[in-house]
Amino acid sequence: MKKISILVPERARLSSIEIPRHAFTEVNDIFLADGNAPIFNIQMVGLTELVKLNDGLYSVKTDALLNDVGKTDLIIVPAMQGDLHEALKLNMEFVPWIIKQYKSGAEVASLCVGAFLLAATGLLKGKQCSTHWRAADDFRSVFPEVKLVVDKILTDDHGIYSSGGAFSSSNLVLYLIEKYAGRDIAVRCSKMFQIDIERDSQSPFMIFRGQKEHQDESVKRAQEFIETNFRKKITVDQLSEIFGIGRRTFERRFKAATFNSIVEYMQRVKIEAAKKQLESGRKTVSEVMYDVGYTDNKAFRDVFKKIAGMSPIEYRNRYNKVTAI
Repeated sequence: MKKISILVPERARLSSIEIPRHAFTEVNDIFLADGNAPIFNIQMVGLTELVKLNDGLYSVKTDALLNDVGKTDLIIVPAMQGDLHEALKLNMEFVPWIIKQYKSGAEVASLCVGAFLLAATGLLKGKQCSTHWRAADDFRSVFPEVKLVVDKILTDDHGIYSSGGAFSSSNLVLYLIEKYAGRDIAVRCSKMFQIDIERDSQSPFMIFRGQKEHQDESVKRAQEFIETNFRKKITVDQLSEIFGIGRRTFERRFKAATFNSIVEYMQRVKIEAAKKQLESGRKTVSEVMYDVGYTDNKAFRDVFKKIAGMSPIEYRNRYNKVTAI
């Protein structure tokens, strides 16, 4: 029987605890209904017997205290809410325990921004990790040594798993169910919970706002210039000249501040504007392409698919109310 330890940190997001608890319990119920023994021993593990969440609106009664848990097989690190840096400070007691369990053979999975607590262990250094796209820039700033792949719904790297944002954590839970209980059980759970078992990207759900929480004022002005003039053809050399910074220095500073190259930033601004137009109104894809400053249809489609995870037509068909009627 696999022992699963679902952590209950201070300021945990309740849904991020309940989703894996419910799903793994359902697997046990399926095995029991088929006349077999359950395969999971599921425990909610905390620093105290009772953990109050959402400013006391909810309380979670833990099954075991952290230091009373012996060897475990899988640790689930749920998402936290509010100020993530404060939440990390409140939950640092989990860090050495997670490290010890991993070194003893346990696997570890973080859900959504639970990646921050997992990364604080140092176990993600040099490994791939996903988290909610809204927290990506903050994550990169705090954990630059981690290979963040924010477009991915989930990652699997040497017994360490992570998932993208919010309810996409369900896809990681299904992935773990398939690993531990088999494909047939995972498919049954997928149908029961109505979760697309094959979804692997959170790119279509990402909203690009541009990282401006930095201190490089010249780069901020360049970002604002790009966002105001995205319909025009702007080159890196032109921007360098406008802001009076040598091109190589400008590119280095821009990437360090925004986590995007200048060209990537311009592409993302254009594609975000295109997505908004495709979500509403009746413009054709070609009309939208010209509106955001592209003249080459293939180049527009290629960049759009790279950033949004699907073609412009697929995006419009999925999110435009007019085309859905």
